[in-house]
Amino acid sequence: MSGIKVTVARTAGSVPREVGTQMMVWADRTAGTIGGGALEWEAMAAARRMITQGRAAQVLTLPLGPALGQCCGGSVTLELAQADALEVPKGAPLWIYGAGHVGRALVDVMVPLPEWDITWVDTGADRFPQDAKAAVLVAADPARAAAHAPADAHHLILTYSHAIDLELCHAVLSRPFASCGLIGSATKWARFRGRLAALGHSPATIARIACPIGDTRLGKHPQAIAIGVAMAMLGRNAARQIEAAG
Repeated sequence: MSGIKVTVARTAGSVPREVGTQMMVWADRTAGTIGGGALEWEAMAAARRMITQGRAAQVLTLPLGPALGQCCGGSVTLELAQADALEVPKGAPLWIYGAGHVGRALVDVMVPLPEWDITWVDTGADRFPQDAKAAVLVAADPARAAAHAPADAHHLILTYSHAIDLELCHAVLSRPFASCGLIGSATKWARFRGRLAALGHSPATIARIACPIGDTRLGKHPQAIAIGVAMAMLGRNAARQIEAAG
């Protein structure tokens, strides 16, 4: 069944989401969000009218004022267009290695964020929750799986094994990648730096791995680590968008 892709095409003033944000609308469900509230309800209603009427495209400009029961004061122009039923808005590829307590907490925090398209890797199917919310990849050798990640993928390494973590760091550093984070202490990272250097990686390349991940001020609880990681990644994303905008 085809659906309607809704894209924030232009904005003015104070608005809930930035240009390029997308959501999909079908007759019976949605995926993604353009900011919620009355704006999103209007977009959903317009998209479902298009499905009913068989319309292929439409442009809507909606002021975020009293007519929508909102007080943002800006306006949003939306482009609505038919899209394949399998086409769901995707974000940057994010590969998470490890389905332990921290991995599960991290996936729970990151999955709702449309910025990320998550692949979750571990060595056994029984290590994942039955209701896994991300694309699961079972790999007896996670380092070999990492070789299949897109060149623009972000990697977060937090498996149950230091040996697997080291192999993953080596695999990621041996190919193009966007960013890499490793769970661990200062002692673990000092040991890994020496071993990665012995494997032929330069200091500048090794320095691209962030360790420890998260915000140490938040503590070591899995959810606290996950929140710290999400904050850091969203902050870097925002900084890149500001830089790209000039």
